[in-house]
Amino acid sequence: MGVSVSVLASGSRGNSAIIRSATTTILVDAGMSCRETFKRMKAAGDDPHILSAILISHEHTDHVYGLAVLARKLNVPIFMTGATHQAWARAVRDSVGEKPEVGKLELFSSGCQFQIGDIAVTPFTIPHDAADPVGFAFRSEGIKVAIATDLGYIPPNVCDHLRGCDVLVIESNHDVEMLRGGPYPWSVKQRVMSRVGHLSNDALADFFASDYDGSAAYVVLAHLSEQNNHPEIARRAAEKALSPRRNLLHNRVLLAAQSEPMEAIRL
Repeated sequence: MGVSVSVLASGSRGNSAIIRSATTTILVDAGMSCRETFKRMKAAGDDPHILSAILISHEHTDHVYGLAVLARKLNVPIFMTGATHQAWARAVRDSVGEKPEVGKLELFSSGCQFQIGDIAVTPFTIPHDAADPVGFAFRSEGIKVAIATDLGYIPPNVCDHLRGCDVLVIESNHDVEMLRGGPYPWSVKQRVMSRVGHLSNDALADFFASDYDGSAAYVVLAHLSEQNNHPEIARRAAEKALSPRRNLLHNRVLLAAQSEPMEAIRL
């Protein structure tokens, strides 16, 4: 069967993706309701009840909104860092009055590889204003997939983990001029543009033009702002930066959407 990548949703209203091998299916983040997650998984050809595990990158609502219900209904292992679990449990307790119960909690540390079925998972630290945010690199059947969203810039450690990818899912959150002239309060604009905020189209283009190794067959632009970006602006910036190294087999640029699942990438 090989390895497949399905981005179910990507943006400030909810994030979730599926990494699948021949024997293992992993849900990465749970930013939508349980019902919507099931709906989109089925639309992407995945059965929610064969999930092997759920991975959480950080505790912000658009990555954990459906986690408590999914954990209860599916009874699969939930992987997150200890600091992320504490922050998430505290937020749930503050909102509903009691801590969430996770029957199969698995804690990991950034930089320490672990195994889920036949998929090797390497979490790596990313610069974002959360308790202990991480990106993920996945390896199975000789294929490498990396997911890096919600990061204010791309430091050397992240560059290292993004090398050698066959599929790269990476943030292209905002157009700087649209953000500056947009409706957000100035304090929010400052947060988004900070080094623990979100990656702009220009910052991603700089990475593609300088530190990126050009290895990915597919580059997926993710976590696009609906207020401060436009898919074609993000696409053009990425394609221009990638143009010196693009060919028929590498760096095909795709866009992840908020409103519908992206067609699965199969390798």
